[in-house]
Amino acid sequence: MKELTPGYWCECWTEDTTKAEEPALVGSFDAHSAAEADRWIAIALRTITSSLTSGALEEAWDWLYEGRVETRRAFLRSDPCTVSVEQAGTRITWTARPALFLALAHRQGQELPVCVAEFKGYDGNPLLRRVITRVAT
Repeated sequence: MKELTPGYWCECWTEDTTKAEEPALVGSFDAHSAAEADRWIAIALRTITSSLTSGALEEAWDWLYEGRVETRRAFLRSDPCTVSVEQAGTRITWTARPALFLALAHRQGQELPVCVAEFKGYDGNPLLRRVITRVAT
């Protein structure tokens, strides 16, 4: 049996606060360390700062310069962390929580799943096939 590897499961969710709808998962990331999880959130947050209004921008910079310390402390305690900003009725929330990852079986040399042919841009190109294989493993 493969060994379990500790890490952090990170997610980004958006929610329309003007409607009674469930939040939507935008993306996820498996970080191998607390520092990597912290960087993933920080980079995503910095990426959108130029489009934020003053209130949301202040929330973002508060976390980037003050809140990251508490996030790092939470990771040291193996606690999950959440960072949110709200802009024009949309709340964006990043979460990171400790997780154990199980290594998947090696797939090189095996056939790709049937759904790969449905991937737009896949035309049997061997280079693209290698990229898809790496992403799928």
